[in-house]
Amino acid sequence: MSKKVLIANRGEISLRAIRACKELGLKTVCIYSEGDKELKSLRFSDESVCVGPADPTKSYLDAPTILSAADVTGSDAIYPGYGFLAEDHSFAEQCNLSGFKFIGPSSQTIRQMGDKITAKSIVTKYGIDGVPGYDKGLPNNEEEILKIADKIGYPLIVKATAGGGGRGMKIVRSSKELINSVQIAKQEALNGFGSDVVYFEKFIENPRHIEVQVLSGKNRTVHLYERDCSIQRRHQKLIEETPSPLLSDQIRDDLFDKTVKMVSQIGYEGAGTVEFIFEDGKFYFLEMNTRIQVEHPVTEVVTGIDLIKEQIWIAYDGNTALKQEDIKPRGHAIECRINAEDVSKNFQPSPGEITMCHQPSGFRTRVDGAIYQGYKVTPYYDSMICKLICHGRNRTEAIQRMRRSLDEFVIEGIKTTIDLHKILLNHEKFLNSDFNVSWLDKEKLL
Repeated sequence: MSKKVLIANRGEISLRAIRACKELGLKTVCIYSEGDKELKSLRFSDESVCVGPADPTKSYLDAPTILSAADVTGSDAIYPGYGFLAEDHSFAEQCNLSGFKFIGPSSQTIRQMGDKITAKSIVTKYGIDGVPGYDKGLPNNEEEILKIADKIGYPLIVKATAGGGGRGMKIVRSSKELINSVQIAKQEALNGFGSDVVYFEKFIENPRHIEVQVLSGKNRTVHLYERDCSIQRRHQKLIEETPSPLLSDQIRDDLFDKTVKMVSQIGYEGAGTVEFIFEDGKFYFLEMNTRIQVEHPVTEVVTGIDLIKEQIWIAYDGNTALKQEDIKPRGHAIECRINAEDVSKNFQPSPGEITMCHQPSGFRTRVDGAIYQGYKVTPYYDSMICKLICHGRNRTEAIQRMRRSLDEFVIEGIKTTIDLHKILLNHEKFLNSDFNVSWLDKEKLL
């Protein structure tokens, strides 16, 4: 094991990584920006280094400065978490060339699976279907674009090849809006990912979003079952749960077999998630995230496995210590993402000082976050401030526990999505698992 790990992230995932490293006997270095001087993780890391101003492009996305911080602190490895540089293949390559272990898959794997067109062509070799569409970057000629769209049929969706998180994505329902939507998607993709390459997929109207968690080393690949992430708003996940209340054992086993085979064959090393959309009994490959997911805690609480520790272990040892027969999920888990947003104002970010903070606790109740009373939520970063995870013997108990925990959760001084989650956890459609990824975009709940 390495003696010191630099954590190239912030907020709750930074604190989460510090805890995992401490349990593995590793020293930690926490980076922070000038806008993050009050981060909770700074209190618990062994060292900390300021890497620049609040603007993330000049701090958390500044690869040379982060590498310099790793060098001056004598770090041996770099943990990227999620977001920022976690799926930047050039950063992973720079880490390795500079003599630092990148805690994640190889730069080549990140590059291949990060390009949605390339990833789609890879997974189809292993019996995994992709969504029908135009699996190449769109040409610049408007007439050709219109012909391609007509051949696929409407509605369709424009997607950035290097995209994620809803950026560079536009749903198109007619030829009248096609060209303008393509132009907007290309600009969003360029601004967000540095590439304006976009492509078309047939838009599947009412799918569920199902993803499979994997851990893979040189010796074997294992799955840690699935997560249902279908409660979304504008392609952003709000609630995740495991197991999915929708899938039969037969469908589930077939999905796991194909996923494990694919991940193993591409030589993947580390923690990863393969995402699918599911409709009418059929799965379609969506993308592979070559990092830890925000929603990983629901998998942890049902399996009893610390995914961050396993991720770090694989990076150093090369092998996964887990066997498939070791992984035995128990019960049901639900996660609510708590965002600093004003729901009444179209989910406008709500920065400011938290004047009161009472976090829920109790049996099988977990809060992953780095907030506290007096903490100032800044406008510079993602609006998610913490995650509430509840575990029950079954889905009904998990829902009841989540309702109780949401009632206990008090955050004052800023607006949050807590009240929205209360509505969702009591909604008939959620209780009956009668929803899909577009539900919240079509139905006004507040």
